[in-house]
Amino acid sequence: MPLDMELEAVLRPPALEMKPYPPKVITLANGKKMVVREAKREEVPTLLEAVHPTLFIPRDFYDIVGARLYAELLAWYRYRVRNEYCLVGQIDGYLVGIVNGRMVDEKVGMSYHTLAIDRGLRIGAHLFAAKMEHHIEYLGQSEVLIVAESPIGFRRWMIEYGLEPTEIQHELGGPDSYRLTREMYFDSKPRLVVGDRPAPRDLLDYALENVFVADEETINVKIAGLKGR
Repeated sequence: MPLDMELEAVLRPPALEMKPYPPKVITLANGKKMVVREAKREEVPTLLEAVHPTLFIPRDFYDIVGARLYAELLAWYRYRVRNEYCLVGQIDGYLVGIVNGRMVDEKVGMSYHTLAIDRGLRIGAHLFAAKMEHHIEYLGQSEVLIVAESPIGFRRWMIEYGLEPTEIQHELGGPDSYRLTREMYFDSKPRLVVGDRPAPRDLLDYALENVFVADEETINVKIAGLKGR
């Protein structure tokens, strides 16, 4: 084995077996159908295209969320993070939101980021709920550690879910983690977790075969009402 491949075997982290997230469809307030599904590692370059314009939008801390999400997705793509997953939301093929996190171990989940590329339809809230659904119901974890980087994130996660403050340092730094337990999740599920399964085959196939990224100006307008950079 060449030396660089031997080193790569050392540099790549070990991985837990992770159950897949079953795709679903959420009907948004405007009647549009959003497919929520697990992204594949080979799709990361396209996801990075969607995230990149947000690095220059300071409104609601999109810039830091976007920068960190970009790095996390790249680390997943390059096998430099343990047990990461990514869920995406698509409307008519277009990426409208991305969430990610990872398994710390079999019992504890670490929520990373929630990025809504199209605002005003609770896309971020729906995708965050899908992320919690993944950790608790499909990965079978006991708790998820969460922090927020913006006031709107704090209201959406900590307050809406009634999360429990802890003194546990989150991997993202900043304040101590808040914790979502299984009991909290199932108490909140009737209010906050929505969507229909199985996802209709035609909608799912279209989303898998057509992953579109809006142009930079459109993303700026949807997020911050800006006209270019």
